[in-house]
Parts: sequence; C-alpha cells; structure tokens
Amino acid sequence: MPVYETFAKRQKREKGEQPDVFVYDTMPTPLRVQIVQIFDETLGDQDAFDDHYGHGPKVRRLYISAIKLLRRELGVFELPHAPSYDKNAIKEFRSYILGVKDVEQCLSAIEIGCRLIENVASKFDYRNRPKAPKEAMAAIEEINARFKEHGIGYSYDGEIIRVDSQLIHAEAVKPALRLLNSKQYEGAQEEFLSAYEHYRQGKTKEALNDCLKAFESTMKAICDKRGWGYDPKATAKTLIDILLANGLIPSFWQTQMGSLRTLLESGVPTGRNRLGGHGQGSVSTEVPGYLAAYMLHMTASTLVFLVEAEKASPQ
Repeated sequence: MPVYETFAKRQKREKGEQPDVFVYDTMPTPLRVQIVQIFDETLGDQDAFDDHYGHGPKVRRLYISAIKLLRRELGVFELPHAPSYDKNAIKEFRSYILGVKDVEQCLSAIEIGCRLIENVASKFDYRNRPKAPKEAMAAIEEINARFKEHGIGYSYDGEIIRVDSQLIHAEAVKPALRLLNSKQYEGAQEEFLSAYEHYRQGKTKEALNDCLKAFESTMKAICDKRGWGYDPKATAKTLIDILLANGLIPSFWQTQMGSLRTLLESGVPTGRNRLGGHGQGSVSTEVPGYLAAYMLHMTASTLVFLVEAEKASPQ
C-alpha cells in the first residue's frame, strides 16, 4: 500500500511539527502499528492464521518460527507482552512488537518479520499469490518509507541498518542545526530542514535543491554579518570567491588547503546542478537515495565549517 499524503501530514509540515532529522532511540506507537499492519497484509493476518485449510498451516508455521526464534534469543518461554488469553503465535508476535520498550529488541522482531517477507512471503507457493514478489518488495519499501516518515533513522536492506552513522549525525547534522538556530541564519536553517523533510518523503531532487539553497543562504548571511557586498543573484561559486577573498579562511591556510575550494565549488553545487536543478531534458533524471543522503551530510559538514570559521575569524 502506498504511503498516502494526508491533510494532517501537510499541516504538520507547514507548522514545522515534523520530526527533527533522524532519531535512533525511540519507536513511536503509530509506527509500530503501521509495521504490524504491513506484516498482516504480507505474512497473513489473524483470519489467515485461523484458517485450518487453505493457507492457514503455512501462515501458522511462519509465525511459530518467528516467535520461537525470538524466545530462544531472549531466553524466555513466552515473549513479554503476550496476551494472557486466547494465545497464539501471531498474537504473541504482534503484541511483542507493539509492547516491548527496548528499541533494539523491537527492531530485532521487525527485522525477523522483514526477512520472512523477503525470503518466504515473496514466493508464489507461500499463499499462491501471483504478485507475491512484487507485493513483498512493496511491503519492504513501505516499511522503510514509514521509518523515514517518522524520522526514525533505520531501514531494512537484508538487515536493519542505521540510515546514517552516529558519528556523522553527531558531528555534522546536529551541530549544523544548532549553529543555524539564530535569527541571522533562519533562512538557511529552514532550507536545511526542508532538505531533510524532502529526503524523508523520497523527494531526492528537491532535497538537493534545498541543500544548495541552505549552502548559499549561509554564505549570504555571513556576507551580511561582515558587510561584504554581493549580488543578490550571486551563485554559490561567486559567494565562495567572496568568502575566500575576504579572508574567512586565513591566507596561510589557503595554500595548504587548496582542496577546500574544490570541495566547496564542486561538492554541493555540482551535485545539485547535475542531478537536481535546471532542465532534465527528455529523459527523467533519477537521484538515488544514497546520493541524497551523502549530499545532506556534505552540506551539514560544510555549513558547520563556514559558521565556525566566521565565528573564529577576527572582525
């Protein structure tokens, strides 16, 4: 089932109530419910489990294998949060995902469900569904989309993985947001957050466009603060030249750091110009998600560098 863009989602986005980038230590209840619903549709729901003819036996064996694996790994005879009445494997599995507080344990159960989708439910003979491979792929894609929609920094690709490394997130993304959290950099912060929002929605071209906007807005804000003139329509390359010409980077560093200009000139702007901006011709240009993530991190690191350099540079 595709992720639907509801009125409530649009209103939250307009009010700035979307999750702040990615988090790793929480699993919201609505996300857990959505993932359980996806498992129900793909692996089989309670009706399929109770069917003693048809495909019921296969569905029951699947869920029994899932809870046995979890029980063994946890060293328990029964999963926590299992209902005390009318117990069966599907209810035990669902209740565990919905109730376990430990995020990593919840993700372990979700990973097992995803692997069952990928390796069992994707086969035609599981429930005799002609479109089983396509439906399984769509289910995994929706789970990853739901993670992103809730701002949870995990995705499934054969196993549950972190979307971006903790080091990059701690050393680049969060400092960038913190440094931009002032009236002077308000526009840049809004554009940077918009880039992340677009990335969460899978709108990678828009994410690259907003990366460049945040990059340019930060440089313009620095020029305004320092009183360095520039054309309001100046491009990233022109703004970089102004910052370097005015010694934002000390002159004795410019020789040793000759690659810096190349990074600033060809990094964020080129990624956007070639893949996200301008006309794309008769053939639609695709921006892979991993490239958009890389450009987001590059933008964050560059913004941190520029703002910190401005703060450290003599007035």
